[in-house]
Amino acid sequence: MQDAAAISAVSAASRGASNRTAERLRIVARNVFPFLVVGAIWEAVAWAGVFPLRLFPPIETVAQTFVELTLNGILPMHALETVVRLLAGFAIAAVGGIAIGIAMGRSKRAEDIFLPLVSIFAPIPGLAYAPLFLLWFGLGNVSAVLLVGFVSMFAVIFNTWTGVKAVKQIWVRSAQAMGADNKRLFRHVILPGALPYILTGLRLGLAQAWRILVAVEMLAAVPQGLGWMIFGAREFLNTDVMLAGIAVIAIIGLILEKFVFQKLEDYTVVRWGMMAL
Repeated sequence: MQDAAAISAVSAASRGASNRTAERLRIVARNVFPFLVVGAIWEAVAWAGVFPLRLFPPIETVAQTFVELTLNGILPMHALETVVRLLAGFAIAAVGGIAIGIAMGRSKRAEDIFLPLVSIFAPIPGLAYAPLFLLWFGLGNVSAVLLVGFVSMFAVIFNTWTGVKAVKQIWVRSAQAMGADNKRLFRHVILPGALPYILTGLRLGLAQAWRILVAVEMLAAVPQGLGWMIFGAREFLNTDVMLAGIAVIAIIGLILEKFVFQKLEDYTVVRWGMMAL
């Protein structure tokens, strides 16, 4: 009897492990499949001669250029410069946007002051501000970082304000009835309730920061950066270099999403039960 029970337990554990492995493989296949389809279409267009190969290189040419630029240090150098500017500008947007959004959500006076300004300036394309920032702060890193922070701040403000306003009043009244002061109310009720919205705002702000930074790296006459490299490659019709730079931007964005935002969600809103996986 004991041997039969042990064999049954081992068999059940083996089946469970097999099911988990199969599920992981299905997830990987589901994530990889769209890239395989796009890659196949790209290769077909490249070798069909619709465009000259110099303007529409096949994937193997782009991959070879990517490896060469990485090994000789060109891609890492430009990527580092861009990431430093991105993080500096995005830090300004995150701190300022969250502070203003929380103030708007908690104070009617702050909402009356900031909401009209944010509503007017947010829809204006980020590049429209670039000439002003270049005139005010000059060419170089300062204008690029400040412009990135300014443009990407609006998404953070809007989502933080919405999140604070969306916190259920029954939670607030219950906490107040149990004697929570403003500090505890904010820490244990307002912030956890608004955090999913704040994280969404940070994601949207980061996407805007990427878009404006890549464009402004050429306009601001910075010496290095992925945007500078992409625009420079365009002058010599080096499409493979441009695509390699775009691939690095995508990889950095994926890393920030998987290892920053997703981990932050796991340790906060998912752990607190504010959002399900």
